[in-house]
Amino acid sequence: MTLIDPRPGMVELFGVLAAESGIPLDGAGFVTRLGPPLSHEFARYGLDQRTIDHLIRRYRELYTEVVIPTTTALPGAKEAVKAVADQDGNVIVVTAKYQPTAVRHLTALGIEVQAVVGDVWSAGKAAALTEHGAEVYVGDHLGDVTGARAADAFSVAVATGPISADDLADAGADVVLPDLTHFPAWLDTYLRATVH
Repeated sequence: MTLIDPRPGMVELFGVLAAESGIPLDGAGFVTRLGPPLSHEFARYGLDQRTIDHLIRRYRELYTEVVIPTTTALPGAKEAVKAVADQDGNVIVVTAKYQPTAVRHLTALGIEVQAVVGDVWSAGKAAALTEHGAEVYVGDHLGDVTGARAADAFSVAVATGPISADDLADAGADVVLPDLTHFPAWLDTYLRATVH
């Protein structure tokens, strides 16, 4: 929920999985908890690891067909990426989402980035951020703030996901924006301050 809104398709996909498996999966509840890895969501149902692994495999098999066509870019997402590029910066997507899926989303929406690192969560994002020399990390979850902090990157939080602006600030985000439409102006101010 930082760059894209996949929620309608995810609700639909959970319905398909529930029908196939007979497990009462709650897609509407799932999309209120986006951020952590998919395995965390399926673990909420008290399922054994074999069943969780099967559901994840099936979810990934159906995802391109069900979720990607209904996903939209969040307001300001493309402009935020362009703002970084206009400053000769690189945009690296570091996400808990399955990497091939994240790439498909970006391609479908015409969002060009320099790299995509998937399957990482919370402090686990720090290695990718450090490897790519990230100075700023933008995210919408407490785990994103944790990842930025662990990588010694400036944490910019956007309150477009499941976590409130107050909770993001309390978690240690350096700045909290209502959404990405505010990012280009913030970036300009940030860069001017760091130059002087």
